[in-house]
Amino acid sequence: MHNRVRMIVASFLIKHLMIDWREGEAWFWDTLLDADLANNVGNWQWTAGSGADASPYFRIFNPIAQGEKFDPKGAYVRRWVPELRNVSDDVIHKPWTKPLHLPAGAKRVYSRPIVDHAKARARALEAYHSL
Repeated sequence: MHNRVRMIVASFLIKHLMIDWREGEAWFWDTLLDADLANNVGNWQWTAGSGADASPYFRIFNPIAQGEKFDPKGAYVRRWVPELRNVSDDVIHKPWTKPLHLPAGAKRVYSRPIVDHAKARARALEAYHSL
């Protein structure tokens, strides 16, 4: 898993979904083939804004904007999300915006995002400010 994707996942779990960083750290530790205790813990703390060299608490990655900026043609998405391999570039980072035409019997429309980025960001910032 590319490091940028790891950071986006960590930011999403911690700051969009308000899940304790230790939950994500434990799952990554059990799942990653290249898991390293110091790097894994340190990176999750960094993202949460609670480590020795923490990122600013207000750094909250927008997963869609990150995809558009760092994977504009969707090559990474197409590699790891097979059902999106043949969608157009304008849909690759927002597949819920248009019906997808998939192979016979596999027609599926993506659900809307589980959180609204702007609202989730505001909620996270409010939580950090209340500390």
